[in-house]
Amino acid sequence: MQIKIQRALIAGGPRGFRSAGMALAVKRVYEKPARRDGTRVLVDRLWPRGLTKEAASVDLWLRELAPSNELRKWYHENREAWTFFRRRYFRELKKPEATRALQQLYELRSRNQPVTLLFASTDQEHNNAVALKEMVEGA
Repeated sequence: MQIKIQRALIAGGPRGFRSAGMALAVKRVYEKPARRDGTRVLVDRLWPRGLTKEAASVDLWLRELAPSNELRKWYHENREAWTFFRRRYFRELKKPEATRALQQLYELRSRNQPVTLLFASTDQEHNNAVALKEMVEGA
């Protein structure tokens, strides 16, 4: 049963979640919060440096959706390996703790209100939030 649930979540969530949810936005956590952000979800393992909880305006911190420290450090040293990073990251998202966090994310999307994934990386095109958005939306 657990394997079926994991496959459904990785494939885009239980029936109805992907089609019922709004598109995810991705934003650097250091950018000013905006009303259109909707629910702001931090998906990094570490709290962003120099940012207070008030300034970050994070509604939910799903650190279980962040890459492992090992993968995060490896990717920091191997920025050219985006495809390989994504593959390893998606594999990590099949772990039970990540699966539970993914379920929370799909439930947020099912409310048909904006959801913004927040990240701290300076690379706005190649980071775990971008990869997570692609996976959740089935891109």
